[in-house]
Amino acid sequence: MQDVNRKRQREKLLVSQMIALYCRKKHKHKGGLCPACLALDQYARQRSDRCPFMETKPFCSNCAVHCYKPDMRQKIREVMRYSGPRTLLSHPITVIRHMVETKKEKRRMERSI
Repeated sequence: MQDVNRKRQREKLLVSQMIALYCRKKHKHKGGLCPACLALDQYARQRSDRCPFMETKPFCSNCAVHCYKPDMRQKIREVMRYSGPRTLLSHPITVIRHMVETKKEKRRMERSI
């Protein structure tokens, strides 16, 4: 149970970091998040808190069930596309951990097929 909670917290931290980077660079918002990015961050955290598959998947990108509403899903994709490569410079350990866990999950999924 503690591993699931730790994984959930890491996922929420990474998403929040990516949204903050996106907001700072795209919206030029200083001192926190703009209202739209704050709403997206709260929504993403809520989705992560309610995810029933957290034990078996590392990140939403590897999940077969998409629980985001279509408009929020589009917004988070935009954030990920922009922030993904740039987050490596500002939070390298978090990104490397994410990459390793994603690779492990893909291998596990390939073995189960």
